[in-house]
Amino acid sequence: MQAGEKRFARRLEEKLEDDYLLWYDVPIGGTGHHPDFLILHPRRGLLVLEVKDWKYDTLRSLDKTHAVLLTETGLKDVANPFEQSRTYAQEIATLLQRDPMLVCPGGPYRGRLVLPWSHGVVLSNITRKQFDAGGLEAVLPRHRVICRDEMAEDVDPEQFQKRLWEMFPWVPTQPVSLPQLDRIRWHIFPELRIGSAPLSRSVPVQAELELSIPDLIRIMDLQQEQLARSLGEGHRVIHGVAGSGKTMILGYRCLQLARMLHRPILVLCFGKPLYGWLEQMLRARGLSQQVVIQTFHSWCHAQLRHYHAGLPPQGLPPGEYAEQLVQRVIAAVDRGLIPREQYGAVLIDEGHDFQPEWFKLVSQMVDPATNALLLLYDDAQAIYPHKKFSFRSVGIQAQGRTTILRLNYRNTADILQFAAAFAQEVLTPSDADEDGVPLVLPQSAGRRGPAPQIISLPSLQEELRYIAGRFQQLHAEGRGWNEMALLYRSSDIGRLAVHHLNQMGIPLQWVGKGSGQSAFSSSEATVKVLTFHSSKGLEFPVVAIPRLKRPSPERPDAKEEARLLYVAMTRAMDQLVLTAS
Repeated sequence: MQAGEKRFARRLEEKLEDDYLLWYDVPIGGTGHHPDFLILHPRRGLLVLEVKDWKYDTLRSLDKTHAVLLTETGLKDVANPFEQSRTYAQEIATLLQRDPMLVCPGGPYRGRLVLPWSHGVVLSNITRKQFDAGGLEAVLPRHRVICRDEMAEDVDPEQFQKRLWEMFPWVPTQPVSLPQLDRIRWHIFPELRIGSAPLSRSVPVQAELELSIPDLIRIMDLQQEQLARSLGEGHRVIHGVAGSGKTMILGYRCLQLARMLHRPILVLCFGKPLYGWLEQMLRARGLSQQVVIQTFHSWCHAQLRHYHAGLPPQGLPPGEYAEQLVQRVIAAVDRGLIPREQYGAVLIDEGHDFQPEWFKLVSQMVDPATNALLLLYDDAQAIYPHKKFSFRSVGIQAQGRTTILRLNYRNTADILQFAAAFAQEVLTPSDADEDGVPLVLPQSAGRRGPAPQIISLPSLQEELRYIAGRFQQLHAEGRGWNEMALLYRSSDIGRLAVHHLNQMGIPLQWVGKGSGQSAFSSSEATVKVLTFHSSKGLEFPVVAIPRLKRPSPERPDAKEEARLLYVAMTRAMDQLVLTAS
């Protein structure tokens, strides 16, 4: 920020109430333009402001399109900031105007946007007296300019706000509603959209105007947006409950870092299906060249192979082979055979399934010049045993830079309540110091749906026939096959489920261990059949779980099984179909 922009930002924070939304230097609508400030108030409207630190005695001339400034290197020709702000504001209005839900249907403002929009200029080093003496009003409308003395620290908040309000051409009779506010953000900031790739700067605005607007939009909430935009430098940890948008924020962070850095970016996760989803998402954003997405163990394998550090012998049991992969990478890094500091940034999804020594290894891979590391964590979804640890002990310096996301958007309140009650013994919330790992209970965003019910049937075969029938019924009602998933705990249930679905003519994709098919494809028009473990990080409108039973408290792994069931149940966004026999 320039000095004048900093001062103006402080005044906005000090003088405006909490119902104002402010963005600084954020690109709009895929155009690549970055207004200095965007101010949105639900009862006032949308305002674009350009800030200039010009001094009165160095401003040589000013007309409708250009200004000439005296600088240390001579005269400099720059754009008129009022024209700049007008262009940006008009671009935003054009984006919003195409949405019928953002246009007044009747009354004196019929056909106009539901909120007024305007634009103006902040002259942070020119007083109102100098503005008048220099005759600048001939080029910059007086009521569309804030001068230095009008943004001083001692200015009355009401007077400061009045300056902003006077820039608007009319006053709305109704405030913008929350759904309308989300639609406004959806249009202006495509990178915040959920479920669709944001526009690249190469896409012309006109092409965007031709795209259809969905009736139901999905977009980051304000906390998610603020967190995603302001992660900043250094190590960061986000503790987020299931369905709180952690992976979405990771994808947005990749987009930011790819624009800023000229070094490769490493994204690590634990499970292959989630890895496939991330790869699809980042490829759609044009980041597949710069961003390397791997499961942790496939990354270890690639490191050993690339640096000729020696792979473990073939024929070992899978668990032992995976353990040896990690230990060999650690040893090779310690010997200097595998270099440290390979990546401009490292982002870790599913951090709750990583072992402490993995963090210690991966944190050494970040270039200290950028020091960019992001870790996403949810202790409630930790389905693999691991030791308690502090982040500092494994090389993650995130004190003062941890955030908790408590709001669950994925599940209906009914599904979330059922899943939490089912696993309540292991979901007792626990605090931790800032450098530890808390267990955070999710809070519902309030969306309602059918309450999950457990359907009791005579046998597993009857359960699977019932589930297949439900899938067929939902498909006949308009649900896509790829909106449904069957999750199972043991391989015998998975094999039988695949057999029954095939018999009923239901297209399926069997994903995960022992299935012979591990590549997850969300777009393929098939019902997904996955293990509980493989479903981590994924979501489906409809989820069916056969052979449901509460783990016996006597079992030594009862807590792990309850967590696993909780993870499986919270994959369901709208409907959770449960059967037992």
